Amino acid sequence: MSKSTILATARINAADIITITYVEPADAPGAVFVRWPDAPSVAAPHQLPSLANAVMAVLGEAVGKLATIRTDDR
Repeated sequence: MSKSTILATARINAADIITITYVEPADAPGAVFVRWPDAPSVAAPHQLPSLANAVMAVLGEAVGKLATIRTDDR
């Protein structure tokens, strides 16, 4: 049986949500899944900095949570 943990999920703009999940199969090494929207995320050029900040924030949250999980496993 595999274990799945949502590390982070966030809205990166008005239309799109990113979800990052850590999956630990019983018979294989763990893997991180980054689920992007089905279609491209669209932003006006002046919105790119805030879009990039939103993406980095959700990735940063996921890295922190994964570090905690991996430390707890030791």
